[in-house]
Amino acid sequence: MAEVRTVLQRCDPYLLDPCGDSEQPDCTEAARMVLYLTDSRRVQKVLWRQLFVLDSMMSLLEGLESAQQLVTQPCPPQPEGGARGRWKALKVENRSGVEETETMLRSLQDRVQQIHNRRHTLTQLVQQLHSKKQQCEQLEESLLKAQNALQSCDRHLSQLRAESEAALDQLIAWQRLRDELQVYVSAAQDVMQINLLSFSQSELCVELRPRPSSYLSANELEPLKLTVTWSLDDRFTLQVNEGTAGLVEDCMSGRRLELSAALLEVMQCYLGQAELLSEIQALRSSFAIDWRPAQRLLVYLKSAVLVCHLEVEEGYPSCGRARLLSVHRDGQPLDTSGLKPHKSDLSLTDWLVLLCSSPLI
Repeated sequence: MAEVRTVLQRCDPYLLDPCGDSEQPDCTEAARMVLYLTDSRRVQKVLWRQLFVLDSMMSLLEGLESAQQLVTQPCPPQPEGGARGRWKALKVENRSGVEETETMLRSLQDRVQQIHNRRHTLTQLVQQLHSKKQQCEQLEESLLKAQNALQSCDRHLSQLRAESEAALDQLIAWQRLRDELQVYVSAAQDVMQINLLSFSQSELCVELRPRPSSYLSANELEPLKLTVTWSLDDRFTLQVNEGTAGLVEDCMSGRRLELSAALLEVMQCYLGQAELLSEIQALRSSFAIDWRPAQRLLVYLKSAVLVCHLEVEEGYPSCGRARLLSVHRDGQPLDTSGLKPHKSDLSLTDWLVLLCSSPLI
């Protein structure tokens, strides 16, 4: 090893120095090219040095006569510059070439990146163009459907306009007929005892008006308002409206075909009790009374604790009588034997006046 180091010292002392650090490869194609060129430069550098050393060794060995002379002969001085100078010049030239190559590679890499960016932009533009083309096709299809629908609507509108004109003509004819019928209804209601107030598919509201008579001249009998409702099973319910409730039966029901008979029955009952009902209506304004037609019982509330019951016979006041049944105070019956009316046949009005003014009860 000593002889080898001596030969290297004589040929090129720089061979004894360690080589510089290698550059780290990049991850791109340009970096790989730089690494390849760097490795090639290093290989060429080693080869040139080896060739130079080999040439120097051959020249030195050719001038030696023995091996002992190789050890004892001093090393000749190296010319200024020499191989190392030439090698440094080549190294500088190679480094300049490498830098130029790296600059060109970086420029090429920038251009490749620009090409990739433009390619990506172009791909996006193509996709947008394709999307807009699909949207245009969809819009054309929608426009065609809208035009067809508009034409269909126009035809349907023309048909509806014709139907509406026909319906309007029919409505005008019906209105004329309604006006004529209203005249007939008004004329008929002036003669009849039933006045139609309102009408719907499930409800009818009428008013029974008794004709004026001699016994109604003093106290006019109020009209009786009735509401008739129909159910799904073809039945009706006749209800006496508030205000006249309690004068006759409040509610009646039956099949729809029996409605006319029910109205006639209510009218006859109402007119049959005209005098009684007229009197009761007059008494309501002066006394706290309650008329119960089913029991034909008149309840007079003289005070909060005193209640009088009067019975009205059938045919009152022409052939029936009104008589006092009982008087209760706090629910307990009172003795009315001391109550002596001034006449034997008293009307409801006479009884109420007597009960109201009597100090015995």
